[in-house]
Amino acid sequence: MLVDEHQQFLSQRRLPKMALLKTQIIAQQLIISASSQENLVLDLNPPETDPTRKVTVWGDKCQAQEVNQQASQWFRDYLQFPCTLVYQPDKNIRTVDQKYAQSNDQTSFSDGFPFLIVSEASLAQLNLQMNLALSMRRFRPNLVIKDCAAYAEDRWRKISIGGISFRLPIPCARCAIPQINPDTAISDKEPLRTLAKTRKWNNEVFFGQNALHDNLGVLQTGGFVIINKTGSAQPPLE
Repeated sequence: MLVDEHQQFLSQRRLPKMALLKTQIIAQQLIISASSQENLVLDLNPPETDPTRKVTVWGDKCQAQEVNQQASQWFRDYLQFPCTLVYQPDKNIRTVDQKYAQSNDQTSFSDGFPFLIVSEASLAQLNLQMNLALSMRRFRPNLVIKDCAAYAEDRWRKISIGGISFRLPIPCARCAIPQINPDTAISDKEPLRTLAKTRKWNNEVFFGQNALHDNLGVLQTGGFVIINKTGSAQPPLE
């Protein structure tokens, strides 16, 4: 995660140019690339150092450590902004909001949950309503599901994929980031304009479902999704 001089987390909301960064993982290394610079190569398991620093992700205070000064400088040069690249050591735990989670649920520096689920059919319907062809990259899910109806995920409460059980406790309220084109870093009015007409509830717009896992395992592309429990739609738009 990148933090500013006040140890506050940074995102595309504040620095849209972050959208143009590209990442890949090869042989336990994280490779970050930008058009104007040489690739930055980082170990996925950096050595723990002292001291830690207290960083803020939304309202949560977390312990973090700087990856290294060279990595931080790489991002400063690219973004032209004073920032530091930090990571969360394994010994430090950030719990999930206990209103929606169990006592042992944890996440890292994501907004609030470790998983975000969106179906291809939901995006297809939204694109049809907008008469556009926006990419799923706009919404940044880490689990994309096909072969279901549009917004079927709104009713899922418990699912399993490859032997891993997931709970879906709360829908994902969307900020302005989906308006940022990931290829240009330029912001537009869609998709929030259409979501405000079709997916608005309690003065927020929703697209996708946050999720928590109950056990460890391996996720693979093409794995089957088993719907174990359903409920009323969340948000309650029907």
